[in-house]
Amino acid sequence: MNILKPLAGAMLALGLLGAAHAGHRIAVDLALTRATLIDVAGGKAVTGKSVLLKGDTIVAVVDDRQLSGYAAKKTLRLPGKYLMPGLWDTHVHFGGGPALIEENRHLLALYLANGITAVRDCSGDLPDTVLAWRGQINAGQLEGPTIFTSGAKLEGYKPLWKGTIEVGTPEEVSKALDGLQAQKVDFVKITENTLKPEIYLEALRQARERGMRTSGHIPVQLTLAQMFDAGLGTVEHQSYLLRASTPREKELTAQVAAGTLTGKEAMRQSLASYDEQTARASFRYMASKGTAVVPTLSVSRVVAYLDRDDHSKDPALQYIGKGLRATYDWRVQRAALDNAAAIALRKATFEKSAALLPILAQEGVSIIAGTDAGFLNSYDYPGQALHDEIGLYVQYGLTPVQALRTAVVNGPRFLGKLDRYGSLEAGKSADLLVLDANPLQDIAATREIRTVVSRGQVYDRARLDRMMAETKAWVAAQQ
Repeated sequence: MNILKPLAGAMLALGLLGAAHAGHRIAVDLALTRATLIDVAGGKAVTGKSVLLKGDTIVAVVDDRQLSGYAAKKTLRLPGKYLMPGLWDTHVHFGGGPALIEENRHLLALYLANGITAVRDCSGDLPDTVLAWRGQINAGQLEGPTIFTSGAKLEGYKPLWKGTIEVGTPEEVSKALDGLQAQKVDFVKITENTLKPEIYLEALRQARERGMRTSGHIPVQLTLAQMFDAGLGTVEHQSYLLRASTPREKELTAQVAAGTLTGKEAMRQSLASYDEQTARASFRYMASKGTAVVPTLSVSRVVAYLDRDDHSKDPALQYIGKGLRATYDWRVQRAALDNAAAIALRKATFEKSAALLPILAQEGVSIIAGTDAGFLNSYDYPGQALHDEIGLYVQYGLTPVQALRTAVVNGPRFLGKLDRYGSLEAGKSADLLVLDANPLQDIAATREIRTVVSRGQVYDRARLDRMMAETKAWVAAQQ
């Protein structure tokens, strides 16, 4: 048997392949090389790899020695830098009425400039405007983070909040969900101020039947377990979970529902009867039902300590329009009316709520970073607040890796978008951050942004600075 013949054939084939490879390199728009890649899900730093983009998509992540097989229109060499997926803020609001649409639109630049490439809008009073922005950003007609939105939220009759769909019967819930599905909303937001508890549960039931994800506040008349059983997707605001951390939850819930106990007094008694084992059992059950939490600690901390901290000179105020700043007043003025006991309660509520973070993580609850930034929520600055938020997660017991996952992986997972977001892999969206320091070691590194890539568009440091300066100048011109 002549083994040289097949060997010669194999060598010829390899030679032809090499020649074809050399003559037909794969065209890409951008190559990012020499950076340390941050695998957020795995909690690892990876070297010797390059990321290749075409349009708004990562087309390949290759060993550096394979770069010769690609022809890039532009190459960014990033020695000493760290490359990771873009950040998500999964609880934001746009609102304040039609007169503030332009002020809200200028917030989009603040998100991008702070490395936030996607936001989850949890409903305000401009739902149609936000839906329009979502489409314009997706079509490349408007600069801003990718928007996922609930559209108008569901509430009861005569609601406290504007921009809601009022429902009070199963038929009205069905009609509301029909309309939201026609708008292709990304999830359903439900709040509880005037919504009857049985209709809240009905809304969760119908949404689950339709395969729609849900997000909401917790009605005072219902226990947390009832909400988990009904299929609530995310609890917005971690302080609600304090109600499930006392053996007296059912008793206190019944008293509030009957009107024999105020919400504040119920919270005080919940704190006084806190039991870690009860909390752990509740959170294990929460995890088993697939309900996640969006903590919004940053705004909770601001409100808790308004008596101590003066925010009137915050540098971030220079980027917030006067109309939006005016919406901060209601919360500030309300907090100013609190007596010493009420101030002590809001601080104790925040501190105990924040301390639940590591317990939630240990019991398997998905924690999703969100800030509540936008109108009404005092000194909760779009863009900056996300860095404050995940910094608090580390301060109160999560590791930097866990905190990063809340802002990179867990949001896309909730929305069923991990096929497109959350990691540096082929087929994922070209939403990237280039950092000057390693966020796996220090969560504050997420603030050290060198470059943002949003949907394949490159925003270097000079361009980001220019965006911030233009926003500041626009705000100043409105005074």
